[in-house]
Amino acid sequence: MTQSAPFKIDLELALSGKGAPPRTAYDQALAKSAGALDWLRQQYARKALELVGIPARNDDLRAAAKQAAALKGFATVVVVGIGGSSLGGQALTALRKVPRPFVEFHDNPDPFHWAKSLKRFDLKKTHFIAISKSGGTAETLMQVLTAVDALEKLGVKSLKKHFTIITEPHKSALADFADSIGAVKLDHPLGVGGRYSVLTMVGALPGLTMGLNFKQLRAGAQGALDQVLNAKSPADAPAVAGAALHYALAAQGKLATTVLWPYTDDLAVFGGWWRQLWAESLGKDGQGSTPVSALGPVDQHSQLQLFRDGPPTALFTLMTVDAKGKGPSVPRVRAKALGLNYLAGKKLGDLVDAEARATAQTLFKNGRPVRRIHLPKVDEFHMGALMMHFMLETILMGKLMNVDPFDQPGVEEGKVLARQYLAEK
Repeated sequence: MTQSAPFKIDLELALSGKGAPPRTAYDQALAKSAGALDWLRQQYARKALELVGIPARNDDLRAAAKQAAALKGFATVVVVGIGGSSLGGQALTALRKVPRPFVEFHDNPDPFHWAKSLKRFDLKKTHFIAISKSGGTAETLMQVLTAVDALEKLGVKSLKKHFTIITEPHKSALADFADSIGAVKLDHPLGVGGRYSVLTMVGALPGLTMGLNFKQLRAGAQGALDQVLNAKSPADAPAVAGAALHYALAAQGKLATTVLWPYTDDLAVFGGWWRQLWAESLGKDGQGSTPVSALGPVDQHSQLQLFRDGPPTALFTLMTVDAKGKGPSVPRVRAKALGLNYLAGKKLGDLVDAEARATAQTLFKNGRPVRRIHLPKVDEFHMGALMMHFMLETILMGKLMNVDPFDQPGVEEGKVLARQYLAEK
């Protein structure tokens, strides 16, 4: 079992049993990953990969904290952005500390939902945070411009009070809009792509507005990063071992799907962030595996049948927290009167703990490799560590696959075509 600073990762059920890759394949993947680990260390030492320098920063948090304080008078803060500009912040909603202003995310530009939302908002008490790395994201621009129109129709004169813009510090449509109304602009880092940006201003402003301790989030990320950078061998670095496990399974033709399966509601939305990270980074050149996110007992009842008896081409990562002995307990007398002796006196967390262990063993016994990640709890420190772990695992997997984990040519092609279609008369 390898242990990072804030959580434990157990590969026993992934490296043994009939679903495991041959040990020689895993060892070969670890040997190959040594080069990827050296590359990461070099990038860190040279400050050439901006992402890994973010956790140690504090200067940008001062600007974020100042703006978060300025938003306290609003009833609602609406974050508009799509993909990496939104999914990381959405994952942080599990840690929400303050009810007001209520921070909500609107990423999918469904015309009917957005129209209803604009009617639902008390617009004079609503602030919009618009996030776009390039400043030219069509979906975000349309949401911003239609929100402006709704505000102006209400007679709002001081539009700058209702908008904060996060975008790269160069000329763009979104930056020009901010300047045109005098709105606050905060910088999106130039060297950090959207799907890797949750630890930057992109996650910091929404997070601080929700009352999060963002320094603790970054401290957790730094802990996970240090565990990798200071590892004595690739096998001792959790993110490297995770990438090597995926790579070894892929080399054996056993990785069409990778499933992230948390057994806590606090990590339910986390799966959406992780799916984009994995899919957009690694689905290239005819390679990649489809990321699927599941949730606790609910998907044990809806998907376990397929996962157990369907195609044997998936890796399962089960994530648990200290649930045993937690939550409401079942009254003994009533349970026994109903013939439910096995539930008498048990707490809800006991059931969830037992079900997580049962799922892991069911998959393992049926030839499905299972990786287990256990956290004491979900808070800022542990969330930051998880996020850094999966970002590093994804980057290192890209290096093993010989694909660029930072570009997204398929997404860009779709954007170009969408603009062409919009321009048609």
